Amino acid sequence: MSDELGRLMNELGQRAVAAAAVLAGADRRLRDAALLAAAVELRAQSVVILEANALDLRAAEAAGAAGAMLDRLRLDGVRVEAMAAGLEVIAGLPDPLGRILEEKKRPNGLRIQRVSVPLGVIGIIYESRPNVTADAGSLCLKSGNAVILRGGSEAVHSNRAIHACLVAGLVAAGLPADCVQWVPTQDREAVGYLLKGMTDYLDVIVPRGGKGLISRVRDEARVPVIGHLDGNCHVYVHAAADVNMAREIVLNSKLRRTGICGAAETVLFDRAVLATHAAPIVGALLDAGCEVRGDEAIQALDPRVQAATEDDWYTEYLDAIVAARAVDGVEAAIAHIGRYGSAHTESIVTTDQAVAEHFLAGVDSAIVLHNASTQFADGGEFGMGAEIGISTDRFHARGPVGLEQLVSYKYVVRGEGQVRPR
Repeated sequence: MSDELGRLMNELGQRAVAAAAVLAGADRRLRDAALLAAAVELRAQSVVILEANALDLRAAEAAGAAGAMLDRLRLDGVRVEAMAAGLEVIAGLPDPLGRILEEKKRPNGLRIQRVSVPLGVIGIIYESRPNVTADAGSLCLKSGNAVILRGGSEAVHSNRAIHACLVAGLVAAGLPADCVQWVPTQDREAVGYLLKGMTDYLDVIVPRGGKGLISRVRDEARVPVIGHLDGNCHVYVHAAADVNMAREIVLNSKLRRTGICGAAETVLFDRAVLATHAAPIVGALLDAGCEVRGDEAIQALDPRVQAATEDDWYTEYLDAIVAARAVDGVEAAIAHIGRYGSAHTESIVTTDQAVAEHFLAGVDSAIVLHNASTQFADGGEFGMGAEIGISTDRFHARGPVGLEQLVSYKYVVRGEGQVRPR
């Protein structure tokens, strides 16, 4: 790695630490004002952002990018408006800082409080999705954390334009522009330096992207990581499912947007309802242009179904492809998910409340749903305004990573001259 790149990255880190100290003590009115001003700027710069995005799309298409990646990369007026509206929602959420999480008075008169505080400086490495620039920057700002953003080269023009709007919001509110920084180089070595060379500056790293990126971050990072490896999500159609509801949920879970981590990748059908439920649902998937890879029981339902391999049960396709399997009841469904799933998001479709509760308790994933699409695995849908990603970790944060997951706590102790006895 060049000395010049090292100096650039260290300067980003030093400025982030200084900005974090200011931001941690900033009144929520300033943080909210910055978010609202950034929302105004996003709308005002919509044409500029879409022109920048068009450059990224042309480059991605010329490089032969897959349809799912192009969908993640593409912006339009609706998506720009969604980013702006997301900032306004976040501004309206309760302040995550300074909350008294626990309070007690000891027999010796000491008053002890556990109070929420920022994590500090967050590094976020992400691919494809330019909306992450707005989502991640705004969540970190609201939670009092400085952030260093490193987006993928495929979205460089879009990310730069969106980042400029966040900076404009900070400046308008009188906060340091360095509260939200963007790595201004596409040198691949910058990612490695973020992971291994900035332990003096970064408190946590959040990766958001494909399995390769997240595996690398987990392997190389020298600071704590919040993230998930992949989203191998399941829908289980139980014998007591309403067939019309099940069809709508399965199609939405798989095909609404195939390139997101909450898209269903495997559908499990109760063997008792293969003819009544699985056959029409599999047919609907195929008719909608989705490739279905099934076990022998599913293949027997439609000649268009391809044979599934063992690898298919583990695969996150992020495309219009789904694996399908017959299972013998809820216990078999839970066992399949436990063996092949990635602990991300799973859904059961059934009218049997007892079976639903058994599934919800027995499946150990970050998000479990009853009679709802897996595509609700999203911080905005959870009322968080936005999210940085979905964590499948069990330590610190699990599920959508929003404001509450971006804070820690400290103990504040007040006394009246107490000392410990010898």
